[in-house]
Parts: sequence; structure tokens; C-alpha cells
Amino acid sequence: MKSSRFIFVFILLAASAAVAFADEAAHAAAPILPEQFAGWRIAGQAHVSKDPAVADSINSALLKEYGFSDFESGTYLRDDGRKLSVKAARFADASGAYGAFTYYKMPQMLKETIPDQGASLNQRVLFYRGNMLVDAIFEKLSAMSAAELRDLAQALPLPPGNTRNLPGLPAYLPKSGYVKNTAKYVVGPVGLEKINAPLPAQLVDFSVGAEVALGTYQTADGDAILMLIYYPTPQIAAEHLRRIDAARQPNAQPGSAPILSPGPIFDKRTGPMVVVATGAISEGEARNLLSTVNYEADVTWNENTYLSKKNNLANLLVNIILLCAILIAFSAVAGLAFGGIRIFLNRILPERVLHREKDMDFISLNLSTDRIGSPDSKVSSSIKAG
Repeated sequence: MKSSRFIFVFILLAASAAVAFADEAAHAAAPILPEQFAGWRIAGQAHVSKDPAVADSINSALLKEYGFSDFESGTYLRDDGRKLSVKAARFADASGAYGAFTYYKMPQMLKETIPDQGASLNQRVLFYRGNMLVDAIFEKLSAMSAAELRDLAQALPLPPGNTRNLPGLPAYLPKSGYVKNTAKYVVGPVGLEKINAPLPAQLVDFSVGAEVALGTYQTADGDAILMLIYYPTPQIAAEHLRRIDAARQPNAQPGSAPILSPGPIFDKRTGPMVVVATGAISEGEARNLLSTVNYEADVTWNENTYLSKKNNLANLLVNIILLCAILIAFSAVAGLAFGGIRIFLNRILPERVLHREKDMDFISLNLSTDRIGSPDSKVSSSIKAG
């Protein structure tokens, strides 16, 4: 019996894994660019490649580090003769697309309301949607260009499950004093080197699953760089904070990873995060900047919504109502049954079984107010028939 149950559970798990794998494979094989959108029609066939060097020969290692999957490019035409060149890169999850977006986004770009985030500079528009990063270049802009790209974003295939969740670390970058378009998100040594981070990859140690978010801030003393390093546990973060503190000491051990920032380094740990501030900044300004970052365990950008029947709040309320209805029905049936049994017993059995006899003796106290308090007052009792 136990072996049959084990086989059933194994088959169920294998079937679930096969369905999940099939869904991911189908999503990975689905084309990225649509044939047409918002009046634009693709000219010919889209160019497809799985080589990150085709998407960007200079930053191919960075794209691979972000989880690059495949790439498509195509040219779209309209009836009025306008032309639009589109490049789209697909990553393993939304974190990779977001990280690549922060890398390619330039400080002089303007914010665009294109999901999930967008930025533009002249005829070029850069945005990401789910795990897709899109780079669009218009031959000639129009008043409807942003709206047309929103239609393109809606036509892109979304990744399944939790792979569409964004990383939570960038949400901890403070808003006050932030220099726009300077936030970067990296998950490996290649990206860390390209953004000129103040700490080397050896001190960050991506081998333990570290993530880095970085931004530039304006202070009273000048521009400062704030670097957030997220580790899986607070214990790992505390160990790496000790390594960073040891590396910035004048008597650091030979062969240790050097600090890359020319200015002073100020740091702290909050939960599983190590926060580093550096640049043209005094100690007081650095401490103020560090104090704006505080880890809260219940603040996450990618918190699951739990739509399953087990964890859905609406299903819980429905079940509570059903339980109350069942208890009410059970109480009503029990009450009717109890009353019916008494009536039935009264019909077939003598009344003395369930009732007291009609004539019962009881003791009564004959107390009279005019007799209480008199010298010869007495308390009499008599037994009467009921």
C-alpha cells in the first residue's frame, strides 16, 4: 500500500515538473516581436539569434551574466513611409532585463510611461517589459510614438510564474538627493567592473549569491556614490563587512583586494545588506546618507500574491461562512432530534420517566410581618400538597 502511494506521488510530481518545463520551453521558443502593432508591419522576417554577441558585441559577457536567452531584431514600416528599427533581447527572468535596462540607460534620457519602465533620447526609446529589453529607434518621431510603443509592449510575451518578479534590492535606494538615471543593478563581476563600483568583485563575492544596487546622490559636500550589497543571510553580510573594513585599513594584508574608490569609505550593515558610501563627502554627510537605508523584512518588491486555493484570503472567508452554515444546520437538526425524542418517549412511556409527578410535596415558610419581632414570634412551617 505504501509503495503504491509513493509511486502515485512520484508520478504526480513528475507530471507537474514536466508541465512546468513544457511551459518554460514553450515561452522560450515563442517569437519575441509581433508581425504588426499599432499600424506598424514588419518588413520581411525578423533576425533571430541566441548569441549575445549578435545583440551587443561589446557587452556580450554582460548580457550573458544577466541571463541572456535569445535576441530578435526587425524593421517595421507604416503606410505613411515611416520606419522603425526594433531590437529585443530576452532574458531568463525580469531581473536580467531590469539590470540590462539600468546599464544601457543614460543620465540624459527622459522618463517614458512605457511598461514596465522606459526612457528616451531623441529618436531612441529604451524600455523593458517582463523579461524583455527593447531598444527602438524611430526614423521620425510623432505625437503617437510613445503610445505605439505601449502597444508593442503589450504584444510582447510575458514570462511564466515568478520569473516576471523584479528584484527587491533597488527599492532600498533612497529617493532624497538621487541623481536621475544613475541607479544600476548588477549580479556579477562583469557588471560591477563596467559601472566603476567603489569595491572590487573580490570583496563583494558574487559566489555566495550577492546582488548589488548602486546610485549617485547629491549632498552638501558634493556627489556621493551609495552602494547596496545584498547577501542571502545577515551572517554572510556581517562576515563580508569585516572583510571590507579590513581591506580599507592602512595595514591591510598584502594580496588582499584593494579598495577602488579614491575617497574615504563609510559603511554599515542592516540585516542582510551591506551599505557603502563614498565620494566627495564628509563623515557627517556619509552617516546621514547611510542612515536612510534600513532593511525591513516585510518590504519586498517581488512579494508573491498567492493565488492558489490554499493561500487565497477569499477562499478562507468562503470556507468560514460554509463552516458557520454547517454548524447552524447541525445545531438545528440536533435540537429537532432532541425534541422529537422527548415527544416520542412521552407517547410510548409513562410520564414519570421524563417528568416530575404532578403532585409533589414542598416546604413553605409562613412568615408574617406582624409577627416578626414580637416576643412570641415563631417561624412555622407546614407541608402542603402541591
